[in-house]
Amino acid sequence: MIRQALLLASGLALSGCVVDTTVVQGPAHPAPAEQIAAPAGMQYLYGSGEAAALSVQAYNALVDQVRARMAKDDPKGPHPRTSVVLTPDATLAIPRFQPCGDKPAAAVFDVDETMLLNLGYEADDAERAGPYDPARWDRWEKTGAMKVAAVPGAVEAVRALRAMGVTVIFNTNRAAANAEQTEAALNFAGLGPARHGETLFLKGDVDGKSAKDGRRNLIAQRWCVVAMGGDQLGDFTDAFAGLTPPERRVAVASPVIGAIWGRGWFVLPNPVYGTGIGSTFDQTFPPATRWTDPQEKH
Repeated sequence: MIRQALLLASGLALSGCVVDTTVVQGPAHPAPAEQIAAPAGMQYLYGSGEAAALSVQAYNALVDQVRARMAKDDPKGPHPRTSVVLTPDATLAIPRFQPCGDKPAAAVFDVDETMLLNLGYEADDAERAGPYDPARWDRWEKTGAMKVAAVPGAVEAVRALRAMGVTVIFNTNRAAANAEQTEAALNFAGLGPARHGETLFLKGDVDGKSAKDGRRNLIAQRWCVVAMGGDQLGDFTDAFAGLTPPERRVAVASPVIGAIWGRGWFVLPNPVYGTGIGSTFDQTFPPATRWTDPQEKH
């Protein structure tokens, strides 16, 4: 092989061609572009292992709770079956739950940041300034079906629930006009099938409201709801609406409501947007709890 190379070089030289035997370096790799930092809440929800672990933990607990209930839930038994959906006259102080009778079991879930992570929309939003734009969100619903991912643990939970004979129902404030695209997004993420009016309920369905109690009541008339999952308190009852952030914290931790978390109601993390965002400095850090570093006292 070496002899052939030498002969080739000699031949080229004799023919008048100049052979450049120097080593030619390829173009240097460009320095990586400086990466912008995603907002802290987005870093946590969409990028951290901790948020993924919380989501998987919530779904594992939900499936375990439903499995335990299904093992002993007898429509013909002596004890009446009850849904985890509150009755229309229920309050946070006196929660009453809708009767089940012999209705088939179902689990009801919010969609955005509960079942689906809206990665495409949030990446776009992270690079923009200004308030939430409902028109841009509508365009996202219409065109972003293949730019989503399932929340960690959601696909496995849906499969486990369906294997137990539990119908999975989606109750979301996506627009009813975009039902087909929402069905497509859920299917793309491996969470479908979802059918509008059967296992998918959207904003404007039932009573035309964004509040979800009307849809929950309709669902509870057809099914025995054994579990609900969401990332906002409104995914469980509209009774939280209108309360201040401190009132909401007191209400969710009260003995009557506190007993439902993890025993029918399951919360997924969402530090990015929604009703959990917006408390003032004083509401978040009550003055009575303030601390001053003794070394900095004057």
